[in-house]
Amino acid sequence: MDESGDSGRPQPGAGGTDPGAAPENGKPKRPAEPGGGLLMGRPFGVPVYVAPSWFVVAALITWVFGGQLDRVLPELGGARYLVALFFAIAFYASVLVHELAHTVAALRYKLPVRRIQLQFFGGVSEIEKETETPGREFILAFVGPLLSLVLGGVFYGAMQFVEPGTVPGVLLAGLMISNLIVAAFNLLPGLPLDGGRMLRAVVWKITGKPMSGTIAAAWVGRGLAVTVLVGLPLLTHTGTLGAAPDSIGGIETVMDALLAAILAGIIWTGAGNSLRMARLREHLPDLRARTLTRRAVPVESATPLSEALRRANEAGARALVVVDGQGNPKGVVREAAIVGVPEHRRPWVAVSGLAQDLTEGMKVPAELAGEALLDRLKATPATEYLVVEETGQIYGVLSTADVERAFVKAMARPGT
Repeated sequence: MDESGDSGRPQPGAGGTDPGAAPENGKPKRPAEPGGGLLMGRPFGVPVYVAPSWFVVAALITWVFGGQLDRVLPELGGARYLVALFFAIAFYASVLVHELAHTVAALRYKLPVRRIQLQFFGGVSEIEKETETPGREFILAFVGPLLSLVLGGVFYGAMQFVEPGTVPGVLLAGLMISNLIVAAFNLLPGLPLDGGRMLRAVVWKITGKPMSGTIAAAWVGRGLAVTVLVGLPLLTHTGTLGAAPDSIGGIETVMDALLAAILAGIIWTGAGNSLRMARLREHLPDLRARTLTRRAVPVESATPLSEALRRANEAGARALVVVDGQGNPKGVVREAAIVGVPEHRRPWVAVSGLAQDLTEGMKVPAELAGEALLDRLKATPATEYLVVEETGQIYGVLSTADVERAFVKAMARPGT
């Protein structure tokens, strides 16, 4: 199962690179590697991870496919599980090709790809930005199933050169069928599947509104989830997808129901996440550095904290900026550090000891908004940023705590 697509903007408090990452020793942390399992390589500069859940699925595929081989090629004996393991690895290599198709298309459109992860039901290409046009969205989604169809054709062609009923013949047939299934499943028109993104692109093109496309594709995705939950066990129970021997029929019925529930849950959750991220993007323009910035007062480095706070209270300010003798900003006093100083000690603590030294990346133009603002914060993780006017004049201090609250408000607003 492929869930390629935009992973959304970094959400404070969630996974990914948090713009509010805590500094160490007064210096901001470097953005961490995305992680997500065992790193396998970096094709096209994009890290590819194998999640721990993949090993569970690989073992399950090996067991099931090994059982099928026992009926087709009984002479293999115990070696059938080695053949089945090879099939599981080859199948996920096909899934990786599917994801690389999305990745190459995204990079072609200059969209950053955070990582590729092979996981429980396939893979995911985490593309960090939205495409600019519905046409590009459609192409970006379609290339994955297209490559799976091409692989199915390649394996079918290779089958013509091997003898049926042999190990190569069975492996090629299995890989052909599995790639065709991957393509067909991902072409279903509901988010988070590729077909859902294609449907979103079509509705976006017709209405001119990306949000309308997302709503339509997400609700179709939820409908698919219900269909999978009810229909998959029904199809297998009636023998439409093949009848199981009586001795294991009860076990397979439970497995079918469990598989359907997991698939339905993944699709339903993915559709809901797509709706939430679309709603967030719709309100991203409301995230403006100028409106989120706290008023600040400049203080010299030797100023006692108690005196600095007195000046801030008089001015109605909520932040402190450390400046030199000429008024040039040198650091931002961290709110968490202020809270950590007992009130009786504040007359004896200089603000310089509580300040985070400013780097160029921590100076944010007051006019930044939306994705541009988030990208700036993501590039230099910190707890506070100095907001400046075009002239270089101090405007105030932007706290990532305020950005987090703005995120929560944006996510809480009703969708269109």
